[in-house]
Amino acid sequence: MAMKIAELQIENVKRVKAVKLEPSENGLTIIGGDNAQGKTSVLDAIVWALGGNKYKPSEAQNHDSILPPKLHLVMNNGLVVERAGKTSALKVIDPSGKKGGQQLLNSFTEELALNLPKFMEASEKSKADTLLRIIGVGDQLAKLDQAENKLYNERHTIGQIADQKEKYAKEMVYYPDTPNEPVSVYELVQEQQAILLKNAKNREKREQKEELKKKLDEAENAIIDTEEELEMLYERRNELTEELKTAEKTVENLHDEETAEIEKKLADVDDINRRVRANLDREKAEDEAREHRARYDHLSAEIDDIREKRQHLLDSADLPLPGLSVTDGKLTYNGAEWDCMSSAEQLKVATAIVRKLKPECGFVLMDKLEQMDLKTLKEFGAWLEKEGLQCIATRVSTGDECSIIIEDGRVKGGDASVATSQKQEKAETSDWKGRGAF
Repeated sequence: MAMKIAELQIENVKRVKAVKLEPSENGLTIIGGDNAQGKTSVLDAIVWALGGNKYKPSEAQNHDSILPPKLHLVMNNGLVVERAGKTSALKVIDPSGKKGGQQLLNSFTEELALNLPKFMEASEKSKADTLLRIIGVGDQLAKLDQAENKLYNERHTIGQIADQKEKYAKEMVYYPDTPNEPVSVYELVQEQQAILLKNAKNREKREQKEELKKKLDEAENAIIDTEEELEMLYERRNELTEELKTAEKTVENLHDEETAEIEKKLADVDDINRRVRANLDREKAEDEAREHRARYDHLSAEIDDIREKRQHLLDSADLPLPGLSVTDGKLTYNGAEWDCMSSAEQLKVATAIVRKLKPECGFVLMDKLEQMDLKTLKEFGAWLEKEGLQCIATRVSTGDECSIIIEDGRVKGGDASVATSQKQEKAETSDWKGRGAF
């Protein structure tokens, strides 16, 4: 059974002179009033009563009273907690009449329920660690975080190198229309000699053609004395004619090649090879940059995989409130980090986590609830009722949302004994649900 406060009577504590209150079992019980009237003193008294002397106010006794403080709390299971007398000695009596002490109170009282600001003012990491501890996935997440941090640091280094190499490659000179490989002087000379040899052969064939033509002319102009010589001449002329035709066809298809380009390459070979090497150096730098960028992308995929596992672990955990999570080591609610949550959301998150820390503690104390508007206050109260939580809170207000109003250390409208009746009257005459609570 979750322990809640069924009744409290406080006398002579700080600004409180005499206050009696029966908080609603679930939802909000709001202690209203103007500033410096004793609202927070009621909470301080509850904290002292249940939390022990480490929470005792430095000036516990009311300045206007000669009587020592007196605290009397009754829990919903009948447990009675008292602090009274000059030493404010603790007396705890359970429903069966057995006595107990602070150890019994500690068994069902959560420290953060008594001191919610301690959680709300904690560091981002501390809030996240608290949530991870209560949902039981802290060790698993720690291993994943360690692996992610290692990969992240490696990726960061690889990314820096990739950026440097990409920048270096872009700054390097590149020569278009330059051979892909260095030019070989030996190969150029061989190519030049082959062209010169080919051209020489062409020239020889052209000379052979001219020689045949010359011989044919001589044959046609020869002086013939006998018929036998004439017949031989005809045969010779026919042979020369056929040879000339063949030579002319051959010469017609001959094409000499220029060596000027090769000669220019030979003259510029050093400069060409310098450009080739510059291009090769740039291509090498670009390849190295691509390799590092590919490694960077691979590490990014590994990090994303770890983050998916981490999110799956959180999604499958028994979280105290839907929408709660831990992202990058920070507590988040519906995707918003703590400093981006509204005050109402922060209180809701803190309450849910405190409740999860110790389910036996069914109540929480809140100071300065004026940060919520009435609509949000009502929604928060409804959520508390749905969760079966009791919240005793203070608010600088004298409106109908207040369960009781403290004025000069007392319940406004009468002495301490009228707190309950006043609260019940408000419940009957207002729209607020519960016994003076939301």
